[in-house]
Amino acid sequence: MALEQLSDVVQRCQALPDDSYTSEDHDVFSIAGQTCIEDGNSAQVLSIILDEKNQDLVRCMGWNLLPALIKVLLRKEDKHLHHCLAILNHLLETCRPKELLIGLLEQLEQDDAVTIAESIHLLLNPLQKVLLCLGSRKASSLSMTLSSVLDQVAKLPLPQTKDQEEDDVFSLCRCCTDLIVFIRPFVHEVRQHLLNSREQSENTDKTEGKQDKENELRTELLKFCMKSLSHPLLEVQLKDPDTLLVSPLRDFATEILNTLSDIGESLASLVHQPLLKRKQLPGFLEEEVRYPKESLASLTHLVFVHHLAADTFPSVFNPVFSLRCNMEHICFLLSRMEETRIQKGLELYEKSLVRVVDGSLPAELLEIKTFLTVPQNLVKVMTICSRHDLRIKSLKVFQLNIDKFDTEAKYNFFQYMLKISGHSGVEGYIIKNIKNQIDVTLQPGNSNTWFEGAHLLPLLRKVLILPDGPETDLLQYLDRVMESLNLLRYLVIRDKVTENQTGIWTELYKIEDMFMKPLRVGLNMSRAHYEKELQNTMEAKKSKAKEEPMLSVSVGDEKLPNMTSESQIQALHSALHTFDMIESVLVRIEELIDVKENL
Repeated sequence: MALEQLSDVVQRCQALPDDSYTSEDHDVFSIAGQTCIEDGNSAQVLSIILDEKNQDLVRCMGWNLLPALIKVLLRKEDKHLHHCLAILNHLLETCRPKELLIGLLEQLEQDDAVTIAESIHLLLNPLQKVLLCLGSRKASSLSMTLSSVLDQVAKLPLPQTKDQEEDDVFSLCRCCTDLIVFIRPFVHEVRQHLLNSREQSENTDKTEGKQDKENELRTELLKFCMKSLSHPLLEVQLKDPDTLLVSPLRDFATEILNTLSDIGESLASLVHQPLLKRKQLPGFLEEEVRYPKESLASLTHLVFVHHLAADTFPSVFNPVFSLRCNMEHICFLLSRMEETRIQKGLELYEKSLVRVVDGSLPAELLEIKTFLTVPQNLVKVMTICSRHDLRIKSLKVFQLNIDKFDTEAKYNFFQYMLKISGHSGVEGYIIKNIKNQIDVTLQPGNSNTWFEGAHLLPLLRKVLILPDGPETDLLQYLDRVMESLNLLRYLVIRDKVTENQTGIWTELYKIEDMFMKPLRVGLNMSRAHYEKELQNTMEAKKSKAKEEPMLSVSVGDEKLPNMTSESQIQALHSALHTFDMIESVLVRIEELIDVKENL
């Protein structure tokens, strides 16, 4: 039935000019032709479309057969596969490019991951042929095609392990490889145009129209590279050659960077973009749209962490200059919530810092916003990130950051972090670093003006103080209090009264009033409160035959299971033990002071 309808409409249209075909002719040809292909009559359809008398009809209506053709070709096992491939190839040679483009892109839209990958693999080559037929008018069509393909690629799961990438279980690697093959002729065209432009710059006026077209094509390829850097390259963790010798995703990343170079983009300028004013080029989008922050951050990570395209990246840049540029990218990555971005931000920060000589970063850098924002982001990762390995990594990078500062920068950095951190553990870590820096300064030949004498005292005043006086929650501020006591004990032991290098002995009366006495009062208040709570809890437990919940705890709006009396007693004993530990250090400091002052 369908074959008869197709034959009838073809015969009727043979005698008509192509602008006389009716909408009914289009509908009958489309429905009958697709039905024939799906029913296994593709050989007859092939015969019809190859008939010389039907070429005007095929040129006008042939693209309507694409849905059925693609459906059969995706099935692969169909015995009429070779007929369908022949039909498709003839349509690509005969039909109008714009109609073919629309038809092919419609077939690209899929929902199932397997079908998406197969569709991309099947259709990219036909799409490339169609676009190349458009000549100088292809930029907007290439834009539409690349956007559609990348939208489909974004639906594919990302390989998380070496084996998943090696076996390409989600077909993402094949899609990326196909994409590189797809863009190659367009990249070559732009590259050739750039070379010709340099050689014939004196003929600019004569080729202005052509240059506009080439700039449009270059723009679309740049947009593709930027999108690819964002996804999938920013989302996946590339494997080093030692882990995976042949990595399709690493090869894809390399090709994207090479493509940027081929279309006239300097990788060094892209990495250093935050510090450089870029020239305005005709046909380009606004700066932030043209060079998205996440794409530039991804590119910088590829260059500095994975050393991709290293041969095209100048090695003459000062490590401090590179660090300054990279700080913008690091700040962007660490300010995100996604763990992949946080991990890449930590990796990039570490790689940027290790190239810098210890103790060489000057205090002036702290006037640059990112040099203060990035450590704040590190603190957030250290304290609230759910992944233990990222918390450990962030602490390591945080210390590396401190080590790179010179003494004045360390001094200013410590003051700033004590002011804004708001976290006892972080404050304790900073105080420990202050103690280590003082220890270095007091070594023979290491004297400096920042961690001894008049400069040191304002810093000590920020450290040797209780945040809320005697009412300070000693358990909440335990890390800070213990490190402050350790620092004070060290100063009393290390610095002689007669030398007073740190100024601790002239400042001691203030420290006693602002820190030691309030701490003693706070300890007594806290111990009395917890001893009373312990007594009440133990009495309540004895008075009841059945153990009942005694304490409820809430996190946010979620109420956690109640603590039993036994658990509460254990927690109270632990708190009292902590107070004993604090007091033992405090008593030891008081004894050392008495001994030193009486010498």
